[in-house]
Amino acid sequence: MTHLVVFLRQFAARLIEPALRNVAYIERRLTVFAILAIVTFPLYYYVWEFVFPQRYESLGLRLIGSALFVPMLFSRYWPDWLRTCLPYYWYFSLLYSLPFFFTYMLLMNNGADVWIGSALVAVFVMILLLDWVTLIGQFLLGSGLAFLAFSLTSDASLPAFDRWDYIAIAGFAVVAGAVTNYDAERIRVEQERAMLATAGSIAHELRTPLLGIRAGAAGLDNYLTALIDAYHLAQQHGLPVEAIRSAYLDSLKGVLERIDAEARHSNAIIDMLLVNARTTGTKRQSLQPCSISACVDTALGRYPFSDEERALVSREKGDDFVFRGIELLMVHVLFNLIKNALRHIARSGKGEITIRIEAGELHRLIVRDSGGGIPPEILPHIFQRFYTSTGDDSVLGAGIGLAFCRDVMDSFGGTIACNTVHGEYSQFELTFPTA
Repeated sequence: MTHLVVFLRQFAARLIEPALRNVAYIERRLTVFAILAIVTFPLYYYVWEFVFPQRYESLGLRLIGSALFVPMLFSRYWPDWLRTCLPYYWYFSLLYSLPFFFTYMLLMNNGADVWIGSALVAVFVMILLLDWVTLIGQFLLGSGLAFLAFSLTSDASLPAFDRWDYIAIAGFAVVAGAVTNYDAERIRVEQERAMLATAGSIAHELRTPLLGIRAGAAGLDNYLTALIDAYHLAQQHGLPVEAIRSAYLDSLKGVLERIDAEARHSNAIIDMLLVNARTTGTKRQSLQPCSISACVDTALGRYPFSDEERALVSREKGDDFVFRGIELLMVHVLFNLIKNALRHIARSGKGEITIRIEAGELHRLIVRDSGGGIPPEILPHIFQRFYTSTGDDSVLGAGIGLAFCRDVMDSFGGTIACNTVHGEYSQFELTFPTA
C-alpha cells in the first residue's frame, strides 16, 4: 500500500509539473490578464446585448467571470498559505472563463457565427496559455460541463444545436495545439540536456587548473617554512635581502591552507554540478542497500564547510534505516540541501541547520534550517529544473540542485517535499519506501 501511495504521489507530481511551470512564466503578467478579463466580460455584455444583439446573453455569468479574476489583482498581498494555492485558482478561473463559458454561450445561441468565432478564439488563447496535457484536460472538462449545464438549463434539447461542425474545427485546433506544445516541451528537454552537457564540459575543464593549484600549494608547503626561516636568518646576519613587512609574513603562514581549502571547495562544487548534470541516467543504475546514517556522515565529512558554517550544522541523535539507492547520489542530495540552507542563512543573517533521521512506517530524513524560508510564490516551483526567481526575495541558484534532488528521490522510489514559513524556516522532508 505504501508503494502505491508513493507511486501515485510521484505520478501526480509529474503530471502537474508542466502546469506549475507555465504558471511560473505567466505570473509576472497575471495582473494584465486579470484586468483584461475583468474589463472585457461586462464590456461584451453591452456589445452583444445592445450593439449587436444576440439570441442569448447573461450578465450574471459574465460578472462571475470578472469576479474570479479580481483576487488575482491583489495576489501579492495574499497570506503565505493562500499564495501556494494561486496556480490552482488560476487554472480554475481559466476553466470557467474559457472552455466552459464560451462553449455554454455557443450552445445557448444555437451555434451563431459570432459565437463560433468567439469560441475558437477562446481555444487559441488556451493553446497559448496551457501546456498540452492541461490544454486537453481543460478543453474536455470545460466543454463537458458546458454541455451538462446546457442540458439542465435550456428548454431546447441538445439536437436543437445544429452547428456540430464547430466540434470538428475546435477538436482539430486542440489536437494541433497539443502536438505543437508537446514538440515545444521536447525542444525544452533537449535544450536542458545541451545546457547540462555544456555545464559538464566546463566543469571538467576547471579541474585541471584546480589540480595544478593544489599541487603547487602542496609543493610550496614543503619548503615555505624553511624559506621563511632562511629569510629571518639572512636578516639577523645582515645579508642584503629585501625587507618583508611582518604582516605579510604572518599571512604567509596560513595562505597555503586557505588556497588548498578554496581549491577543495571548488572541486566539491564541480563534483556537485557534474553529478547533477548526470541525473538523467540515475534510473538506469542498479540500486543497492544503503545506510542513511552513513550517507549523512559522509556528506557532513566531505562538504567543504568553513569553520563558521560547520558550527551552524547539528545532527540530532536518532535512528538509522536502510534504503535501496545509490550512496553517491544520496550524498550529493544532502550537499544540495546543505548548500541551499547555508545560502538562506547567509541571506537572512540568522539561523542554523538541523538534520534528523526518523525510522518507522515511513522512513524519513529531515533537513531543516531556521534561516529566511522560501517565499510562497516561489514554493510551488522550487523543484522545477532551471526555475529561478529574479526578485529581491530570490532564494534559488541556477535551478538545478533541487530538481536533481527530486529526480534522485524519484529514482529511489521516494519523495521530497518542502514545508516552509517565509522569514522563519525551511524544512525538506525526504521520504523513503520501506521494505
